[in-house]
Amino acid sequence: MSDAHNLKLDQSPGGNIEKDPSDWVSGDDAMTGAQTSYLKTLSEELDAPETFDDNLTKAEASRRIDELKGRQSNPS
Repeated sequence: MSDAHNLKLDQSPGGNIEKDPSDWVSGDDAMTGAQTSYLKTLSEELDAPETFDDNLTKAEASRRIDELKGRQSNPS
């Protein structure tokens, strides 16, 4: 049996698990299909169609999704 540490089982993972989208190697790639779908859903749920943009990068979409999720939990 190996004594190697399994990061997937770690209850308090290291600081590099969640990176800032601006640091992503593929952040400039087009957003994924999942991001597109989720962003579209969030913009419709919040009645904010102007927040959806089909031409966002992965990093931009991630930041926009985080912003919209924040609006969901803090409606004005």
